[in-house]
Amino acid sequence: MKVLMTAFVFALALSAPAITQAQTRSANPAPLRGQLLLPDFASLSDKASEVVNVTLDQRLLSMGCRFLNVEDPDQAEFKKVCTGLRGIFVRHFTFDKDFAYPKADIDSVRRQLNGPGWSQMVNVRSNKENTNVDVYVLIDGEKAQGLSIIASQPREFTIVNVVGTIDLEQLHDLKNFGVPDLELEKKDAPKKK
Repeated sequence: MKVLMTAFVFALALSAPAITQAQTRSANPAPLRGQLLLPDFASLSDKASEVVNVTLDQRLLSMGCRFLNVEDPDQAEFKKVCTGLRGIFVRHFTFDKDFAYPKADIDSVRRQLNGPGWSQMVNVRSNKENTNVDVYVLIDGEKAQGLSIIASQPREFTIVNVVGTIDLEQLHDLKNFGVPDLELEKKDAPKKK
C-alpha cells in the first residue's frame, strides 16, 4: 500500500509571505470544531528526506478561492467545495530509515478521533507491511463538518485534517488542497495492462 501525495496546486496561488505571516500571527489560536491538535513535528524536519507542511486557515482559504476561475468547470466545482471549508492542515514526512518518527505522537492524534462526533469510514491495517490507514469524518446533524486521514508506514506518515462543511460526494476535489490520494495495492494481485 502506498500513500501518494498529490501536487499542492492551490498553494501556488498564495504567496509564501502571506502563509508565514498567518502562521506566526497567532501561535496558539483556539482550535476549530473538528481541528486536531497536532504534535510539534519541528524536530523531525532535519531527520526527514521529504516534508510537506500545509496550514491554511479560513482567511487564507477564502483568499485562495478568489483565484479560481468560475468559467473553468473543474475550478468552479472546486470553488463550491472550498467555500465551506474553515481550515486545511497537512503534515507529511518521509524518512530514509524505518520508524525515524515517534509512533506515540501518531497514536496520540489517532486517539483524538475517538471523541464525540467522529465516525470511522476506513480502517486498513497490514501487519505484513506494518501499515495503518484511518479515515474519519466528523458528523454534526446531517452534515460532515470535518475529515481526518492518518496514514503511517515504517518510513513515512501523513496526517490530513480538513475542517468545515464537506460534501462527501466531492471529497475527491480536496486533493487540490494537498489531501493525498490513497492508492491501495495488493502485492499478489496481477497488474492490469
